[in-house]
Formats: sequence, structure tokens, C-alpha cells
Amino acid sequence: PCHARMNVMFLKTHKTASSTILNIMFRFAERYNLTVALPANKLAHLGYPETFRARFVEDFQARGQNYNIMCSHLRFNPKEVQKVMPANTFYFSILRNPIPLMESSYVYYKDTVSAFRISKDVNEYLASPTKYYLPSDYKQNFYGRNIMWFDFGYDNNAEDKKKYVQTVLQEIEQNFHLILIADYFDESMILLKHALCWDLDDVIYFKLNSRSPDTIQTLTPESKEKVKTWCSLDWELYLHFNQTFWRRIEETIGLEELEKEVSCLRRRQKELMEVCLLEQEAVRKQDINNKAFLPYQSGAASILGYNLKQDLNKMTLRTCEKMVVPELQYMSYLYAVQHSHKK
Repeated sequence: PCHARMNVMFLKTHKTASSTILNIMFRFAERYNLTVALPANKLAHLGYPETFRARFVEDFQARGQNYNIMCSHLRFNPKEVQKVMPANTFYFSILRNPIPLMESSYVYYKDTVSAFRISKDVNEYLASPTKYYLPSDYKQNFYGRNIMWFDFGYDNNAEDKKKYVQTVLQEIEQNFHLILIADYFDESMILLKHALCWDLDDVIYFKLNSRSPDTIQTLTPESKEKVKTWCSLDWELYLHFNQTFWRRIEETIGLEELEKEVSCLRRRQKELMEVCLLEQEAVRKQDINNKAFLPYQSGAASILGYNLKQDLNKMTLRTCEKMVVPELQYMSYLYAVQHSHKK
């Protein structure tokens, strides 16, 4: 028998379904009354894009290492994270195929990244990225190239040299117990459930922070190939950990058992959607009835949300609300609970 892991650090990477995982982590923290390392000064992230420092965590001076869960956006810095999290912490993160990742980043950060702002669309940007992207202007442009490499704490403009890449991949393997793959999200949740010894309901989710299909831009075949060279560090990262992901599944669960458990997860998810949701699916921002559940809107993306059924009993309503509450609202709620002495 294994015991549920209570000390967990999730490196939240950008545009990789990580908001959905954040919701899973917050719900778990609440269920077991755990302490979350929230951003100091009520920020939405832990100092990002600055390299992480322990002082970016609210009340770190007073609490020291007594945090159980850390999952807000940060730029990874193992020595500083270890100051905040206990020695027996389980570290995991998630990666996504850089091709759809680039398109998603482009639309979501269209207004904040100068390289995206001055190009017409994602295909024009990828046709000649150096025309728009200035490495020196990293604070404006880090989303425009090798964003996952950047989130893991490395130089996203570094030269793609075999020895350097191998060194970084080894470091990541040493720092993290598990790397999930967003393109196989349900399989990732089953692997996570096994690794953390959690229950199925701990990893059940409704997809959060997804876009309405009409804001998705279609990449040309040339653009898809261009991503592999323009974001070659991310491409190497993805290929490597996609292999370790499937190897881990074969060694620990087996493909047959994985298939069964994924079916269970989807069945349970469907049940909950029938219980909780008015439309059984995510709706466009203008169709969200309760504005408390309206997700943050960014760039040229239109972020979807949910409507809950009206006639739910108190306990069911609470469960359903937690599954659909957007990231910023959930963080602000946890902040009020954990730091009620502050204004």
C-alpha cells in the first residue's frame, strides 16, 4: 500500500493545460487542509519572469519550509524552491508539442509580446521570426521562442548544441520525478495519480482556460516545420520527455491497465459534467451567466468558461464550483483563507 503524497511542487509551464492541473492541486490542498505557497503581494505568479526566489512566496519569512503545495507560475530555480518546500517533496511538470504550443502562445500573448504584436499572424511570424523577435528584448519576447526551456530556468536563446542540450535534459531529470505530456492529458492524469498515490477523484478535471475554436489559427506545413528549428530547444525537450513518459507508463502501469483507467477517468468526468454543468460543456465568455466564473481574457484568445446547474444541493454545488472556478479567482480565495489576517 502506498500513502498519498502531500508535499508536491508542480512547475506550471505556459499554454500546456497547466491551469487545469493548478485547479487539481488547489482542490487537493483544500481537501486535506494543506498550505499552498501563494505569491507575495497578491501577485498572480511567483515573480515570473524573474528567476524564482524564496522571498516571492507570501509569508515565507514566517513559515520557512512549512508549505505543502507549490504550483503557481515561476521560472524554476531549484536551490530557491528547496528553501520553500520540504525535503520529501515530489516534483513534476508538463510539456506540450511545441507546434500547437507556438500557435496557442501567439494568440494568447498577441498583445503582450512585441514580436507577435507587429506580425500579422502566426504564419507570418514563423516565416521570418528574426525579423520580429529581438533576443536582447527578452522581457517582451520570451514567449516567442523556446518558452518551456525558459520556464525550466534556462536561456531560451541559447545555441542548440548537443552537449549543452544533454546536460540540461539530465539536470531536469535529476530535479523532477515526473514530466507529463499535455498531448496525452488523460494518460498523464493516470500516471500522476499512480505516482502520487492519489484517488481517481483527486485527478478528475474540467478543462480550464481553453479557447473558443474560432480563435485558433491554422499553421501551414512550412510553419510547422519552422517551429522545430526556431524552437529547437523546446523540440528536443519534448521529444526526450515524450519517450520517458511512455517508458514510465510501460514500467509502472502497462498500456492495457492504462487504457482501462483512462476509460474510468472519462466516465467519471462525464458523470460529473452531467451533475454540475448546465450545457455539459464549456461556453463562450459572453454566455457565462455568473461573472464570478468568468476567466481572465488575454490577447486575441477568447477563453471559455462554464455555467453550473441551479438546483444543486449545498455539498454538490461546492464540489462543482471548485471544478469550474478560474485560476485567479481560486488563488484569491485561497489567499483570503490562508492569510485572513492581511487586508
